[in-house]
Amino acid sequence: MIQANDPARPPLRVSCIQFEPEFGAVAKNLARASDLVRAAAREGSRLVVLPELASTGYVFETPEEAAALAEPVPDGPTTRAWGDLAAELGIHIVAGIAEQAGDALYNAALITGPDGFIGTYRKAHLWYRENLFFRKGDLGFPVFDTALGRIGIAICYDGWFPETFRRLALAGAEIVCIPTNWVPMPDQPAGEAAMANTLHRAAAHSNGIFIACADRVGVERGQPFEGQSLIIGPKGWTLAGPASREAPETISAVIDLAEAGAKDLNEFNSVLGDRRTDLYA
Repeated sequence: MIQANDPARPPLRVSCIQFEPEFGAVAKNLARASDLVRAAAREGSRLVVLPELASTGYVFETPEEAAALAEPVPDGPTTRAWGDLAAELGIHIVAGIAEQAGDALYNAALITGPDGFIGTYRKAHLWYRENLFFRKGDLGFPVFDTALGRIGIAICYDGWFPETFRRLALAGAEIVCIPTNWVPMPDQPAGEAAMANTLHRAAAHSNGIFIACADRVGVERGQPFEGQSLIIGPKGWTLAGPASREAPETISAVIDLAEAGAKDLNEFNSVLGDRRTDLYA
């Protein structure tokens, strides 16, 4: 396995796939997303991020509806499908999924690679009516050691909490993949960029990490989504995107994960090293 912060690692092409899942049409969504993943892989991408709940759609109306569409991870058909695709293409895939674990449902994301399933993240901070269908994540904020580097995952509303990224950065994450379904924020002025763009750029800068956000587009059961997927470097500058607000789009950037370890701002200041942990409650 390649070691984290190894300057000899080759540059890595990352892609975020922004598309419009159709609610409940799991087979159709998998087929469409698979075509887009294949296209990204043909362009050289080795890490591909898909939206939150990419296989099922987002706007559940009843717990029974959510339960009918949820699947076990890693033994369910959607996880196997992503695993087969990753193995075939020799890439890593991060994708949102509705997870069934016993009698509990989670808004989750899986990571799988050329050698098979790697792990699961369960959304810690549930947004709005998600609280009616899903349990809050209970796996913490794991960082996955992969052949590409150290990968963290967060989902949508998790990005509103600085602690999410700080925990991942302190655990050694070099890139955080964000499957998301961003929606307009309260009192958002017309035409204003997604609040999430500001929050995630700040998080990348404050923690010296790469962040790759894959949003969806369209309107589902009356709920509009924001699009504007983006990839951000460890200094907080945008490397790809923001994508369109309305249209499906794949954005890509070539990155050097070794730069995630370069958290010094100048000869005196380091974003993580300057923390006054003696003063923080």
